[in-house]
Amino acid sequence: MQPASSSAQEARKALGKRLAEIRIAAGLTKRALCAKLGWHESKASRFESGTRAPSERDLRGWCQACGADSLAEELVKTARGIEGMYVEWHKMESDGLKWAQESALPLWERTQNFRFYAPSLIPGPVQTASYIKALLTSIRDRRGLIDDVDAAVEVRLEKQKIVYTPRTFVILLEESALYNRIGGTDVMAGQLGYLISAMALPTVSIGIIPRDIDRPLMPVEGFFMFDDHTVKVELVSAHLTVVQKHELAMYARTFAELHEHAVIGSSARELITRAIESQG
Repeated sequence: MQPASSSAQEARKALGKRLAEIRIAAGLTKRALCAKLGWHESKASRFESGTRAPSERDLRGWCQACGADSLAEELVKTARGIEGMYVEWHKMESDGLKWAQESALPLWERTQNFRFYAPSLIPGPVQTASYIKALLTSIRDRRGLIDDVDAAVEVRLEKQKIVYTPRTFVILLEESALYNRIGGTDVMAGQLGYLISAMALPTVSIGIIPRDIDRPLMPVEGFFMFDDHTVKVELVSAHLTVVQKHELAMYARTFAELHEHAVIGSSARELITRAIESQG
């Protein structure tokens, strides 16, 4: 995947098209608009083509010059949403892991159907407190963050209560995720045991993709689907939000294809039990 999401790129182009419509409706050429604002004449072209992101000040100035002040706040809100599609971890976590966990709560609360694909880690809704702490401690150390791990763990545990509400969670794990030891053997054994318990929850469906199958579809990046409107992807350097319809459709199709190769029920429990026994 490219460092920047095509969702963000396409959204920026759509914003540029809207800016062009406002300028044309005002009867201004790009040169005339730039002259009114004291800009280099290429600046408007870069905004309209989506190759450069306008600042909030730029957007308000554009609207004022076009006699469309009433549209400024709408455009600013749109631009803020685009900026949030690709956020580097150091920006998202600059105030600590607790804040980063809290920022996800509104999306979780308004989602009814969750689909998670996890190739390497057990995902948030079915993590134990010890597993969460080990994972967040590793993130804190790797990224040099402030030490608010315990507070962040509490937020995530509170967020997990959503699995007991009338929602659906479909979780697909690569079998290899059961063997990636986070926090040591005791923590991992406890996590895997809890995974078996979580399978009994009426809101949760857990499938395991066996590592010894012939794979028509190779593992991809882990991703989290929230209803049919948002996908979250965690990259090495950044947090990616996907909202473009054609991209959402690609993730939904990929999830469905991966689901076809997963085992559930007793077969999934057998794979988890085998992983527990391997912890020694």
